[in-house]
Amino acid sequence: MENSSEFTPAIVGFLCNWCTYAAADLAGSSKLELPPSFTVIRVMCSSRIDHNLLLSTFFKGADGILVAGCHPGDCHYGEGNYYARRRFALLKKVMETLDMDPERLQLSWVSAAEGKRYAEVVGEFTENIRELGPNPIKNSTRF
Repeated sequence: MENSSEFTPAIVGFLCNWCTYAAADLAGSSKLELPPSFTVIRVMCSSRIDHNLLLSTFFKGADGILVAGCHPGDCHYGEGNYYARRRFALLKKVMETLDMDPERLQLSWVSAAEGKRYAEVVGEFTENIRELGPNPIKNSTRF
């Protein structure tokens, strides 16, 4: 197993177009430090992310997944982030059932004006995944 200080986690971020993606843009234009191993996928709303997409992302080798969207009550689509929060809670239970560490999946609320908060959330999550080590499913033959 790789030394955790040498391990660079592959993390996928599914970011809401209206809030968190804009915060990521703000963080970048503000030249805030962001982990290079963080891959961003822009989605229209955090509620549009299907649990099968997240699970298949893990099965294809992601070490961690961050889902981020508008703060509850500020969704561009009304109640989208409330649906996302419910799906997220269920997915954590599914991950436990599949013997996957639910800490590899994080849901965060980051508004468009919170570039600094975005950089902090991504940095802390990356560090947490680095401590967990590589995704054990990557090298598993059971799937």
